Amino acid sequence: MKKTLILLLTFFSLSLTAQEIKWMSFEEALAAQKVTPKKIIMDTYTSWCGWCKKMDKETFTNKDVVNYINKHYYAVKFNAEGNDIVSFKDQKFTNPNFDPNKKGRNSSHQLSQYFGIRSFPTIVYLDEEANLIGPIPGYKTASQIELHLKLFSSDDYKNIKSQEDWQNYSSNFKAEFKD
Repeated sequence: MKKTLILLLTFFSLSLTAQEIKWMSFEEALAAQKVTPKKIIMDTYTSWCGWCKKMDKETFTNKDVVNYINKHYYAVKFNAEGNDIVSFKDQKFTNPNFDPNKKGRNSSHQLSQYFGIRSFPTIVYLDEEANLIGPIPGYKTASQIELHLKLFSSDDYKNIKSQEDWQNYSSNFKAEFKD
């Protein structure tokens, strides 16, 4: 009986860990794009951001979100106030004012500035050639992020030319992901 219980708990814990987004560095995603083109979704966060942590805990562990991102995107986690050196579009992006002794807020990484990130969390979407589609700021539940995941992966965003087009698209969108 004890062995059966241990075995069941082991399988249960393995099934939980199997449902994770396959996060990679930005440079790993760029390299992967060259082999197999896919869009990039980049979760830009900070260590002090409560909404970022909530999104990690609730949205990015949702099985529908996990499965969709893993199938359609290269997923990147990027600390918007970190000190990584990133090579992108023939430039080096750093955080020259990063203070490793600072607790809480730090200076903004140059890559965050390049993408126009002003609040956290912000999800940055890039096309198959690493061109910016757009940054989407704010906490999103599974059903809220689904709209953007599908809009960008399907290329439907290319047909949205006006506010009216956006209103029609978003009001007709039927969310399938469960929060």
